[in-house]
Amino acid sequence: MADFENYMSPGRKGYLIGIGGVSMSSLAEVLKGMGIVVTGSDISEGPNVMALKNAGITVFKGHHAENIAYDVDFVVRTAAVHDENPEVAEARRRGIPVFERTQAWGAISRGYANALCISGTHGKTTTTSMCTHILMAAEKDPTVMIGGTLPLLNAGHRVGRGSTIVMEACEYYNSFLSFYPTIAVILNIEADHLDFFKDIDDIKHSFRTFADKVPEFGYVVANYDDKNTMDAIAGTAKKVMTFGLSEEADVHAENIRYHGSVTEFDIIYNGMPFTDVTLHVPGEHNVKNALAATAASICLGVRPSAVKYGLAGFNGAGRRFEFKGKYNGADVYDDYAHHPGELKALLDAVEKLNYNRTVLVFQPHTYSRTAALFDSFVEQLSRADVTILAEIYAARETNTIGISSADLAEKIDGACFYPTFSELENALRSIARPGDLVLTVGAGDVYRIGEDLVK
Repeated sequence: MADFENYMSPGRKGYLIGIGGVSMSSLAEVLKGMGIVVTGSDISEGPNVMALKNAGITVFKGHHAENIAYDVDFVVRTAAVHDENPEVAEARRRGIPVFERTQAWGAISRGYANALCISGTHGKTTTTSMCTHILMAAEKDPTVMIGGTLPLLNAGHRVGRGSTIVMEACEYYNSFLSFYPTIAVILNIEADHLDFFKDIDDIKHSFRTFADKVPEFGYVVANYDDKNTMDAIAGTAKKVMTFGLSEEADVHAENIRYHGSVTEFDIIYNGMPFTDVTLHVPGEHNVKNALAATAASICLGVRPSAVKYGLAGFNGAGRRFEFKGKYNGADVYDDYAHHPGELKALLDAVEKLNYNRTVLVFQPHTYSRTAALFDSFVEQLSRADVTILAEIYAARETNTIGISSADLAEKIDGACFYPTFSELENALRSIARPGDLVLTVGAGDVYRIGEDLVK
């Protein structure tokens, strides 16, 4: 197969299928910045598509063979776009090479002396965002690709002129194995994406392969507190820097103090004080994310003051405990958590915030994940004072399992299931009251409920 690097020259013409996605819209702008003529398609016209159109990129609505111009040199698609897609089929019929999105990002990353790739089941977007804040404070002028919107950038990406690129590295479909990390961060490893991976050992094997891609001069940054992560990298010949809450980790936290949604702590590196940190996002999980970002920054030679000020300026990424407004005296927040481990971290964090009640509105993401992790979802969803369930967000799947959010509601005391958003919003309006925390949670479009509520 052709190598994407052969197509990274000004004047080439590329077509992106699913161009409105977070990573794809970022890729479109990066390629355009390299002088490549970019067009593409998407089934919906969201804010990302409108931004691309405003930047002069032609975007077709829907996927049709005739959208691909006769002089297109290459096509890029996401993992969710399959071979039956009419645009993929047309490209193949005409002999136009079709690349995966991660192959394109991987090729781009090879042009940087430092490629900081952040992997893990949870925390990738937040940690990538924290690294971005630190590297901006260090004046490294990084290029950035984040799986969410970062207020600092007012986007999910940034094209810099420095020698460092910072990227989220997702394990789904082994996407991250297309990257060329000089610093590979592994935040944690849990069972997820079991529609692709066989089991936890299969997942650990992929993360080990990812870590093994690091060159001799590079680093693997690993969570000392996470057994699966340490199992995955056991015996590696690569240089490893560990982070965690344990004093045994190379980079760890001491004197952790929680003040509402603010957390203060000292960072210790190799047994010596490195810097003190004030973090404006709640939860122990975010302390660990900050330690991971610090360890990665140390590998890049960043000074302590840039870590301190970079983290102090971080107020969260889009859809990561994002404040939406108030309704009837209740605070409305939105979060992307869609795995039981993420729900646990979120609920652990909000329990320290002293609200009268936590009203949790949850939209499960994919039928396969809901079925595979059903009991764990029940355990975490039962922790809220009020649990309200929206129907499962299908994403890339069809419901061959015959599962519904109603099945979860049956197992959770007092939980309510509403098949439509309008029914759910009406119920929520009568439930929310002063002193409540209303959380809309999930990786689908559940955020719309909170936005409608605070309007």
